[in-house]
Amino acid sequence: MPRITLSLCVALAAALCPAQSLSPKWEELTAEDFVKALQQSRGTCALPFGIIEKHGPTGPMGTDLINVRYMTMKAVQQEYTIVFPEYFVGQIFEARHQPGTIAYSTHLQLEMLQETVAEMARNGCKKILIVNGHGGNTNLIQYFAQTQLDSPKDYVVYAFSGLGGNQADIPAAARASKPGVDGHAGEGEESNVMASRPDLVHPDRAGEESGANLRRLDLPTGVFTAIFWYASFPNHYQGDAAGANAARGTAAIEFAAQRLANAIRAVKADQNGPRLQKEFFDAAQHPLDTKQ
Repeated sequence: MPRITLSLCVALAAALCPAQSLSPKWEELTAEDFVKALQQSRGTCALPFGIIEKHGPTGPMGTDLINVRYMTMKAVQQEYTIVFPEYFVGQIFEARHQPGTIAYSTHLQLEMLQETVAEMARNGCKKILIVNGHGGNTNLIQYFAQTQLDSPKDYVVYAFSGLGGNQADIPAAARASKPGVDGHAGEGEESNVMASRPDLVHPDRAGEESGANLRRLDLPTGVFTAIFWYASFPNHYQGDAAGANAARGTAAIEFAAQRLANAIRAVKADQNGPRLQKEFFDAAQHPLDTKQ
């Protein structure tokens, strides 16, 4: 019988009890494990971006934050990446008249986002995917991504629209129960919350306020004014959440998570983006040398 040595015991233990998989959550990793996680994610990190605002009479103020975070965690089960903690320093001025809304100043929104991605990059995240879960952040994030070209950077920012997608591709189980019920704090959004936190949603309260479009502005197509949302939906509620249900939310989250997992894979594999960005920064230093 072979003599059992300490090294043999260690080898057997490793074979019988493989190392615990790394958490995708930035805040749960030790410093040592963060380095390993970064290697596993190939320097790619996700920044789920929500908001704190009223969601009609039925939903929690963190609806967008809850949904985008939950969907992202579902996605990283399919394609590993490091996920930054809850982030909600975004654009929500149109809801400042509603209780509980947290609306940061414009300069702070941009500065905080810049500081955050810069710190992520300093810690090795060379590809940063901002996952948007709030409609009011769409223009902010796209503008922010464009501003990354104002000075040379050794990382690339990508933006992804978290929930929704091409209507033709959405599975039947994730579609609205009837026309007109979806929108801000409507059936779709609150169904998504019910997939993970049904205790936070109150469909029975849906009728306490109106989610109808009041159409209080009379402007031609193509004309925009900041008060458009308040003019249309002063209750900060669009649609009807009475039919919200966990089954629809689960189907929608799974669909969105698959899209995000595909996006993470594409960002990991992207070699042209970093190469072209460096090429651009080099050329921008000597614009007169650019061939015309």
